[in-house]
Amino acid sequence: MEIRSPRRRNTAALALVCVAALASSCGGSGDPAKTGDASAAASTITVWTRAATESQTKALAESYNASHANKVKVTAFPNEEYPAKIATAAGGRNLPDLFASDVVFAPNYISQGLWQDVTDRFDALPFKDKVAPAHIKEATKDGELYAVPHTVDISVMFINKGLYKKAGLDPEKVPTTLREFADQATTIREKLGGKTYGTYFGGNCGGCDVFTLWPSVWADGGEVMNADGTRSTVNAPRMAAVFDIYRGLYADGVAAPGSKDENGTTWLGALQSGTIGIAPGPSTWLGLLQDKGIDVGVAPIPGVNGGRSTFVGGDVIGVSATSKKADAAWDFLAYTLSKKVQADLQAKGRSTVARTDLTATDPRVQTMNDIMAVGRTKFNESYNDPQSPWVKTLRDALFGSDPAKALEDGAGDISASLDQR
Repeated sequence: MEIRSPRRRNTAALALVCVAALASSCGGSGDPAKTGDASAAASTITVWTRAATESQTKALAESYNASHANKVKVTAFPNEEYPAKIATAAGGRNLPDLFASDVVFAPNYISQGLWQDVTDRFDALPFKDKVAPAHIKEATKDGELYAVPHTVDISVMFINKGLYKKAGLDPEKVPTTLREFADQATTIREKLGGKTYGTYFGGNCGGCDVFTLWPSVWADGGEVMNADGTRSTVNAPRMAAVFDIYRGLYADGVAAPGSKDENGTTWLGALQSGTIGIAPGPSTWLGLLQDKGIDVGVAPIPGVNGGRSTFVGGDVIGVSATSKKADAAWDFLAYTLSKKVQADLQAKGRSTVARTDLTATDPRVQTMNDIMAVGRTKFNESYNDPQSPWVKTLRDALFGSDPAKALEDGAGDISASLDQR
């Protein structure tokens, strides 16, 4: 999930055509070149990704290229243009050998037949049961797997340890309930005041609040939609309780004023300023916050009454339906999931890894890895559209005069929107 500013574009309107033609072009014989086979001609494997994951994709390719006869060539496209590029290439039967996708859009590409079935290849991996479960679930249809994790991004709480200490709080005693989170944020605001605030959130960003508020509902055993994703339950008591806490933090001046209009574009910058005590955000920000000189800690997002959960985002990647180099393409994918790559390129790079059986060298990254194993991915494009009823609902519930009515009305409006998808 691209939680840089999690405002994904609606891909449902893109015409992903020629599915039947794509299916007939997937020979499946694969490429004769195998890793380490000097007698076989080396292949060049083409990979497409979006700008948000370009640096990590290229790092994986460079590592692979340095030790393999086959070579990987990466092409990245601007985030806004990427879905259209995939659609055009699909229509022209000209997809690359591999292409990555935001994990929440994986079911769409699978239903369009744009990735090859890799179930047997994946099942042959000795660590297959240890690979990011939420990603695997989203990339599976009718028991068949079509893509594997490429990048992993989860929602966590970031703690400014320096501000905690100044406010007389122990930064190692992280909140175990959302109420404790509110109490700690309030203490920071009251003790330090001035330009220092207890917390910050994306009050005008549908994707931001899906990513950071929903985990608190899940942690308490609640749901935000029915199992089929066709009916909203945002008016349920557990969702209302989460909104009530964030609403109070803003009304009491504990949350920074910018929270009300934050649409995701300046979300990271607010935390990088060093004036926010504790706030939810994407795990990929760990290094970016530390690079600003902030002594930052990481904690799970708790429920109102306890528990912990996370929204598991990031990207998956699969062998395209038109690729005639399936063997070589899979060799690269298997390499990216290997212990060496996951441990060296990701854990040491302060990123959440795609396997639950590896120990990170940074305890904060290990915390993120542990949370990832129990996280979930549940999404529909209705929630990300800036004009969606979800955005209106969350704003009315956070800042309006009648939050209960906002959630009640919103549940109906969101359900109607879901029914149209």
